[in-house]
Amino acid sequence: MSEFASHAFQFLLHFGALGLIVLSILDSSFLFLPIGNDLLLIALVSRDSSHFLLYAVAAAAGSAIGVWTVDAISRKSGEEGLTKITSKKRLEYLKKKMKQNAAIAIVLACLAPPPFPFTAMIAAASALQYPRLRLFILVFSARLGRFLLVGLAAIYFHEEIMRIARSREFMWFMEAFALLCVVGSAYSIWRWSHAGLLKSTR
Repeated sequence: MSEFASHAFQFLLHFGALGLIVLSILDSSFLFLPIGNDLLLIALVSRDSSHFLLYAVAAAAGSAIGVWTVDAISRKSGEEGLTKITSKKRLEYLKKKMKQNAAIAIVLACLAPPPFPFTAMIAAASALQYPRLRLFILVFSARLGRFLLVGLAAIYFHEEIMRIARSREFMWFMEAFALLCVVGSAYSIWRWSHAGLLKSTR
């Protein structure tokens, strides 16, 4: 697993901004890749800070594109579809947040780290028919702000990041992280497929 994860990460790292777009698309879909794009962004900026702004924009654009998948499924299935992938308690929480101030709820979901339910919040916004263009603009803008901060942190803490990246503990973390992503993504795909939502895009 560690060798596969290392090769996959190096492959995305090799393609720079394009690799970041691909990973961000996957991360913002119904797959489970928590902070994956943050880690890749940090690695890219630590390696070459001159393209810092390009990497942040690429990650934000990828996130906005990835949200399209969740939006396409959730907007068509509506609130009924949400009941198949989330608990009644969480559904009521999401609906409450959407009614109070949908824009703020979406922005917070984009800025907050895991375990904040980003995908669930986007699915709720789409299911409740929040304007699609506005949703994409909010996601892009909020994610851009987040990735700019992550990139600046990578520049400021460059030496410390490089020291951590070379440590054995970090390799153990990456092994556990890769396994978590595989298991989490498999479960997420099963849950959405079992609920019949993936068929709704056909």
